[in-house]
Amino acid sequence: MAIEVIVEKCVGCKMCVRACPFVAIDMVNNVAVINDNCTLCGACVESCKFDAILLRKHEEIDTRIDEYENIWVFAEQKKGIIQSVVYELLGEGKKLAQKRNQKLAAVLLGENIKAKAKELIERGADIVYLVDDHKLKNYQDETYAEVLTKLVLKYKPEIVLTGATTIGRSLIPRVAVQLKTGLTADCTGLDIDEEKGLLMQTRPAFGGNIMATIICPNRRPQMATVRHKVMKEAEKDSKHKGEVIEVNPADFSLKAKAKLLEVISELEETVNLTEADIIVSGGRGIGSAENFKLLEEFAKTIGAAVGASRAAVDSGYMPYSHQVGQTGKTVCPKIYFACGISGQIQHLVGMQSSDIIVAINKDPDAPIFKVATYGIVADVFEIIPELTKKFKKK
Repeated sequence: MAIEVIVEKCVGCKMCVRACPFVAIDMVNNVAVINDNCTLCGACVESCKFDAILLRKHEEIDTRIDEYENIWVFAEQKKGIIQSVVYELLGEGKKLAQKRNQKLAAVLLGENIKAKAKELIERGADIVYLVDDHKLKNYQDETYAEVLTKLVLKYKPEIVLTGATTIGRSLIPRVAVQLKTGLTADCTGLDIDEEKGLLMQTRPAFGGNIMATIICPNRRPQMATVRHKVMKEAEKDSKHKGEVIEVNPADFSLKAKAKLLEVISELEETVNLTEADIIVSGGRGIGSAENFKLLEEFAKTIGAAVGASRAAVDSGYMPYSHQVGQTGKTVCPKIYFACGISGQIQHLVGMQSSDIIVAINKDPDAPIFKVATYGIVADVFEIIPELTKKFKKK
């Protein structure tokens, strides 16, 4: 993008100077001059009544779009274990591939992981691109980004998907920048515009108050990170056949500026909310960290994990690692107990895919009841102890 002042039209009224929030306009000889503070926000363009300021957008179009085909999924693994988000992406990727009449591929990087390619094929991958080398044993931004970027340049996939995990969020922006293509983060829905072949990438926007659908019409590949637990895993099919393409590690430098000295496992285990089948979550209505012990006892009784809304976390009732919602974890348990949670959209984004939602709230008009499978209009501090007592008997 570029901004330009048309000298012949500028009358020196200084309206643009007052409108600029970044002090990016100086007046020189009664003419507006843009300085280095400019962020191309466009405020000055809207303020100018004389059309003396132009903001031009130079759109770069990839003329080789037709050369790209197939849907790719980055197969994230830790210590040789394929992460469950990968199976979710393969399930969704298969739907996209069928609509485009293309193949579904997985990219697997690591050390001594060739046997894992079979798992990806059983989950629907038609092709597995495998790069196996000791330098890829542990994830490092630079080496993984180099490998994935070069694979994309060589094989030209139309779509590349990865989980919105710590690794995915670190890796894929680096790849997108090198490929000069677009990237949509934290998607909760994917679809294909079958007429134009565009990937429709849906994600929460404006604090979760609306759902935005984003497209990348002029560059390839189309890239997105997808939230964990918002899509169903691909079913395992041992009869499904696929091809493993082993790429020579010598094709890559595998050099990184940073040197990995040691990997230290966490000393203290935390509840893995994203994998829990049952979750008991509390909101601001719980009132205090001390009161959360009621939920913890209930959760322990039924073998559940403990979650919390952002309001509860911000109030110091629970640590951030337990937060469910747009700015926390996305979960999809079989049963989700929402205790004292009003049900703002930011929280619903993180748990509305749960199979069964049980809401307990004193307010009969609380938004949480609109998504609840079962609703109990009552005091949490009366209901939870009774439920705990009943389940203990069972």
